[in-house]
Amino acid sequence: MDKKFDKRADRRPPSENGQEDQLIIGRNPVTEALKAGLPIDTLYVNPDAGGSVGHIKALAKERGIVIKDANDQKLSKLCKGASHQGVIAVGACAEYAEIDDIFKAAELKGEEPFIIICDEIEDPHNLGAIIRTAETAGAHGVIIPKRRSASLNYTVFKTSAGAASYVPVARVANLAAAVEELKERGVWIYGTDGAGQDYTEVSMTGAVGLVIGSEGFGMGRLMKDKCDFLLRLPMAGKITSLNASVAAGIFMYEIVRQRRAAKG
Repeated sequence: MDKKFDKRADRRPPSENGQEDQLIIGRNPVTEALKAGLPIDTLYVNPDAGGSVGHIKALAKERGIVIKDANDQKLSKLCKGASHQGVIAVGACAEYAEIDDIFKAAELKGEEPFIIICDEIEDPHNLGAIIRTAETAGAHGVIIPKRRSASLNYTVFKTSAGAASYVPVARVANLAAAVEELKERGVWIYGTDGAGQDYTEVSMTGAVGLVIGSEGFGMGRLMKDKCDFLLRLPMAGKITSLNASVAAGIFMYEIVRQRRAAKG
């Protein structure tokens, strides 16, 4: 496989000791990590720290890394009292991909794109479980937003059972714009909503982008408007919703079933 598109080549699982082993603390270590292109998930900075902090933020912006302001108290708590100099970076458990990488993964398999779109899934356990199921179902990639979403941290890696090392995960600044790009490239967008059609009655054998809404509120209005189809799960009990990752798994394997049936 072309190394450019084999994201496993540059992905390293985090230490078993937990997220604290993913922290890069202090100005020089963070600067060097950014220059070296190490996987960085989020940069925490004290905006009042001064000095080289501005340069560090500029390096992070060039790479599209999420930057969050934090006071000294929060930074000290994050690094358990180590000398942070106003800057802490949190390493990612895997390299983020580009949307093009997802299409390339489908092309290399000779398959129609099968893409999971997470609309503000903020619980890392849910995101990890979705990535795990996406990998086992043969999805070609996952798309998440930069804001209001869990990211590729240690909890996601552990919950995914390592699947985050194999499934390309693209993190985009504007999820709605990303969906528009998918549609322009021939992908049909299927949303999950209680007002939709029974999921077994809708054809999903072509290029599929499956939108999984947030744990508490489902898909946002804008995302719902961008969907070509809305799917629902029949609910026979008194509870009228499922955990986001559980629902995602049911929809994903319906896509798998339909694709296999279409091949005869």
